Amino acid sequence: MLYWALVFLVVAIIAGVLGFGGIAVAAAGIAKLLFYIFLVIFLVTLVMGLGRRGRSGI
Repeated sequence: MLYWALVFLVVAIIAGVLGFGGIAVAAAGIAKLLFYIFLVIFLVTLVMGLGRRGRSGI
């Protein structure tokens, strides 16, 4: 998912440089949304992993 966020970010940068404002805004919005979804999933799995390690008694 982070890969796709970076792909849309690159598309937004290229579209912005070439002057395609609408496409750049849309791609940047998609990249931002995917990044936040990735961040939430990452934090949830991190907390679950830390919780699992704490319960195992190691």
